[in-house]
Amino acid sequence: RGRENNNCQICIYSYFESFERSSFLYNVRDFSESTDGLIYLQKQFLSDILDGRKIDIQSVEDGINQIKSAVYGKRVLIVLDDVDEVDQLAAIVGMRDCFYSGSKIIVTTRHIELLRACEIELIDHVQKLSIGESVELFSWHAFGQDHPVENYTKFLTRIIEYCIGCPLALQVLGSSLSGKSSVVWESTLKKLEVIPNSQLSKKLQISFEFIQDDHDKSLFLDIACF
Repeated sequence: RGRENNNCQICIYSYFESFERSSFLYNVRDFSESTDGLIYLQKQFLSDILDGRKIDIQSVEDGINQIKSAVYGKRVLIVLDDVDEVDQLAAIVGMRDCFYSGSKIIVTTRHIELLRACEIELIDHVQKLSIGESVELFSWHAFGQDHPVENYTKFLTRIIEYCIGCPLALQVLGSSLSGKSSVVWESTLKKLEVIPNSQLSKKLQISFEFIQDDHDKSLFLDIACF
């Protein structure tokens, strides 16, 4: 596993090496809903592109103009996570013609019509795991086998429902509950119950806090960064 993980990291590093700058803006939807949220995202993007320099932006239009100048002549990689409005894309990458040849813009969203409206060229549908696949993946990480231990099967329906077929969530939750008592399982699931499925990152944070093994935590961070 260590050798495979190193090879994966080398491939990722080599891919990033082909870009002069990169920026990963996560939870775009949540941030944009706050006061001056789009300006905050523009500042974060410019800070990433300009080596951490703090930028003053007076308005969204001002931010767009500064982004045009910042990306000029640079091959950049941009990831926009959980976009749900056209104006969010417009504020960060609406000036796509200004990006240098070879730049890549990756957008994740629940709204395929938004991608089509913005003339996104390549759309990939991410498939969720089936119930059977979810049970098997979770079981490998929680029990070290492809099926659940008898005394813990009562938790499986709730776990599969909360993880909504997301492989990362199943792996992290399985690792965090591995070797724990049923009392801990119940306590963890009650915490997850109050978090909407749309806020999966918060569920992952709760699960991550329960992981005690440093190697498993490191593996989680490697997967999350990927």
